[in-house]
Amino acid sequence: MRFNHVANRLDAQHFETIVEMLTTQLGFVTLRRTARSIWLRQPGTNIDLQFSRSETTHRDPDKLRSQVAFLDDDPRAALERLAEWLAARGIEASVGSYSDREFYLDAPAAFVDFVIEAMLPELADYGVDV
Repeated sequence: MRFNHVANRLDAQHFETIVEMLTTQLGFVTLRRTARSIWLRQPGTNIDLQFSRSETTHRDPDKLRSQVAFLDDDPRAALERLAEWLAARGIEASVGSYSDREFYLDAPAAFVDFVIEAMLPELADYGVDV
């Protein structure tokens, strides 16, 4: 088997706003779209994201352990810009930290089972050639 994509859930009410954030703020392009889901890819990467619309009324209390992760030289600032972008569209979002090198953005009304993580690039230097 070969790895293809990772799927997470977005609240149906905020689905289009989060897709807009990913495409306009982070440069993702749409690969495929159905009435219920969308597949996205950020140019220059080889990992696809699928997001499905969800009507769930509860959120996973441990969702901080499930991330869509990004690398950035200033991860906190990058996430704070996204939080401001979301707030301007009426979606409450907050930035927290796992450490002084790893941060996360949560938008509880929109993200059902994950948060967006940003970390310093050095944390992804695993020393493994693939």
